[in-house]
Amino acid sequence: MSIEQFIGVERDLGTHRFTASEIIDFASKYDPQRFHVDPEAARKSNFGGLCASGWHTTAIWMRLNVGDMKRIIAEALQRGEQPPQFGPSPGFENLKWLKPVYADDTIRFTRTLHDVRPLKSRPGWSMMQMSSAAYNQNGDKVLSFDSTALVALPA
Repeated sequence: MSIEQFIGVERDLGTHRFTASEIIDFASKYDPQRFHVDPEAARKSNFGGLCASGWHTTAIWMRLNVGDMKRIIAEALQRGEQPPQFGPSPGFENLKWLKPVYADDTIRFTRTLHDVRPLKSRPGWSMMQMSSAAYNQNGDKVLSFDSTALVALPA
């Protein structure tokens, strides 16, 4: 199976329902702003209700993304193929938290591969260019960003 078949295809990474207790727990540890940790203060804020930290939303994308990479590897092994080896990401750009993710929202996460180019500086490795997004249960985009990651493709 060739990686080229994935270029331009939006891949569904899965969904996650954000509960009030999970939002408060994450934010208490990592982003303790009033609209993430205090339901009453959140109601009085510009958001009008308890909402997840953008970092929380992005962290859930990462968990689902890693799960998808593991599925890709397992599927290749089941077919008797050598799987790709996913490497680290040198970073991302254009991170946007477009709409709040409220308690009890169910968010669908996606990733779209746009390009894969071999690296002259690292023989056997290529750089993937991707965009990712997340959508709430109403179809509204709540998160978007562009990223790159290293991958060693089977010969």
